[in-house]
Amino acid sequence: MKTTRRLFIATTASFTAAALASRESLARSITMTTSRAFKPLNILILGGTGFLGPATIDAAQARGHKVTLFNRGKREKYVGVRDNTEKLYGNRDPLKHAQTKFIEGKEVEDDTSPKGLAELEGKKWDAVIDNSGYVPRIVKASAELLGPNVGQYVFISSISAYKKNDTPNMDESDEVGTMTDTTVEEMGAQFQNYGPLKVLCEQAAEAAMPGRVTNIRPGYIVGPGDTTDRFTYWPVRVSRGGQVLVPGTPEDPVQFIDVRDLAEFIIHCIETKAVGVMNATGPARPMPVADLMAACAAAARKNPAGAPKEEPTFQYIPYEWLAANGVPPGSLAILLPPQGDTQGFHTRVVDKAVKAGLKFRSAEETCLALLKWWPEAVALRAKVAQQQIEEAKRDGRPEPKMPPADQLRTGIPAEKEAEIIKAYSMVPQPNPK
Repeated sequence: MKTTRRLFIATTASFTAAALASRESLARSITMTTSRAFKPLNILILGGTGFLGPATIDAAQARGHKVTLFNRGKREKYVGVRDNTEKLYGNRDPLKHAQTKFIEGKEVEDDTSPKGLAELEGKKWDAVIDNSGYVPRIVKASAELLGPNVGQYVFISSISAYKKNDTPNMDESDEVGTMTDTTVEEMGAQFQNYGPLKVLCEQAAEAAMPGRVTNIRPGYIVGPGDTTDRFTYWPVRVSRGGQVLVPGTPEDPVQFIDVRDLAEFIIHCIETKAVGVMNATGPARPMPVADLMAACAAAARKNPAGAPKEEPTFQYIPYEWLAANGVPPGSLAILLPPQGDTQGFHTRVVDKAVKAGLKFRSAEETCLALLKWWPEAVALRAKVAQQQIEEAKRDGRPEPKMPPADQLRTGIPAEKEAEIIKAYSMVPQPNPK
């Protein structure tokens, strides 16, 4: 299902430094309520400075575990890293160095920085969390290197691993995506290879460490620190009040998982040595879109920045009409038609993960946390944008073009939203029976 996969990965895998979340912002917005673990563990995270990584560090440290990070060290100059963590540097690709540098405006490898996985050699951990694996060759390299010295490999995959999303209520037995040429490492023009590559990554990890791999397939990961704005759009938009355009109907299903719930589940899987493949999205049963909108409105009334000046109301408009009027499915973040190719996208069965210990906070909690975090995210985006512009000048590169810091990265502009709602209001509606 190319369109959905393209929309999913286009926001999931984007690495726009101007939108990175700060260490301080995430630390304040992620609230841990777990008790200490009976046995402290030594955990390695491949990555750890993006969105899921910091939340996972918080979850691990709240339980008393020791955390080591392995990454290139590139994001640190923008967002920093969590305190009380060991830092190792290198590159997931064994053939490349950790850092690059600019010489006469051209980016080249910095051969004075650590190369490949060298800094992981000979070290032991109870478990490794791989939340930055997209290419099977690279996952294979890390799993094979770590296999003799690591008890468990937790790979963060995706529900995009499934070949299709046209059937509701499918579980982990659903058919997964495949590739004719398994040596291809590019996502493809429509990101059509994203899901199949994730499948091959899962298989590479399992082949290297049979019976010791936990393959977790999240849906949309949301919450404080999400730089894509794909879910953040809704609480922020609703907090501005007025008529809010919502595609589809109030009864359409929607699924997502708060990054803090996912992080706590990852650590729980390590503590309980849960292995196998599990879908991880929520809530336990799909919620209607109307419930999500109600959660956004409830959070908006509690917004520290102030409740909306005008109470939000929701104008539901059919997907078919929107598509015919220049607003195709996916234009409004996270929501997709519950018909056709996307009929089952928001109804994945998560019973296996729930049985293994996955828990969910309310949608209102997630929305309120995002509204509290949003002003800090805007401030950081402005700061990082300026930093990147200064770096480009220093390196003799063209200055990057940055959107306004307070502009949501997804959704539609307010003016267009108002025009669409007005146009739809002119359409004759059938009389209710």
